[in-house]
Amino acid sequence: MGLTDITGIKVGHASDFDGLTGCTVILCEGGAVGGVDIRGSATGTQEMDVLSPLHSTQRIHAVCLAGGSAFGLEAASGVRRFLEQKGIGVQTSGGRVPLVPSAILYDLVFGKKGARPTREMGLAAAAAATSGAVVEGNIGAGLGATVGKLFGMERAMKAGIGSATVNLTGRWAGAMVSALAVVNAFGDVLEPKTGKVLAGARESASSNKFSGTAEALLRGEGAPPPLSNTTLVVVATNARLSKVEATKLAQLGQHGMVRTISPVHTSYDGDLIVALSLGDRAVDVNALGVASGMAVAQAIERGVRLAKPLGGLPGLG
Repeated sequence: MGLTDITGIKVGHASDFDGLTGCTVILCEGGAVGGVDIRGSATGTQEMDVLSPLHSTQRIHAVCLAGGSAFGLEAASGVRRFLEQKGIGVQTSGGRVPLVPSAILYDLVFGKKGARPTREMGLAAAAAATSGAVVEGNIGAGLGATVGKLFGMERAMKAGIGSATVNLTGRWAGAMVSALAVVNAFGDVLEPKTGKVLAGARESASSNKFSGTAEALLRGEGAPPPLSNTTLVVVATNARLSKVEATKLAQLGQHGMVRTISPVHTSYDGDLIVALSLGDRAVDVNALGVASGMAVAQAIERGVRLAKPLGGLPGLG
């Protein structure tokens, strides 16, 4: 099922199949302790400060991931509207205020010009959220996702959304860490077990052979477009964590990105991980962190394996 294996999590998508963009909403209506780790240098975010251990609020109510570059941040307003209508949010003297950290990816050159997620799409994605199995591939925020863009979009490949769960064992049996990844990387996506390129920059627009983005960069090849890539990840666990520990879980989850994306965390990417804690199990955060890295790697791999060809780009799905 992926991220929805964690009780209290719902996932919903809204997709513009004509414009080739969309948004994905992760609802935690009962509240979740959160943390974030941002490693890319080209992020587009909103309300991420509520995840800081220094911020006074202790729980958030949703995460919104969207295409559309900075324009897509508008989708989070629809999620807040949905939650407000259900009476969900931090209680204030003027009513409940839902806390919805959000992040965007750049897909403006892939789909139709002017197409971008809206407040109405954010509301629709939240209304469609379910605790059922996560729909993966070319859907929601992953609809416009691509990878391997050192030589431009014509030599890139289609990617999308993937989700996976790792179950801990032994002393920590019953604990889980799940991940959902929207894969829109500048670099190539590697198979975690072998390190071989699964999807990425190709030798030509008609080739199925890979150039090897990291190696090509070392040779001074290509002309990467700036600020146009991002891999967005949400990890969640049924273990009980503080905000400091949730931040650590997000940090350790970055190991999964390092294993599967080459190069990763570049100045062209806005890579980040949001971590959520929903549960009361006492589990060592380092054990959870190992599981987090594994879940992130699996989710990223699924994000390219399940992406079908779209918009003139080949896909593995």
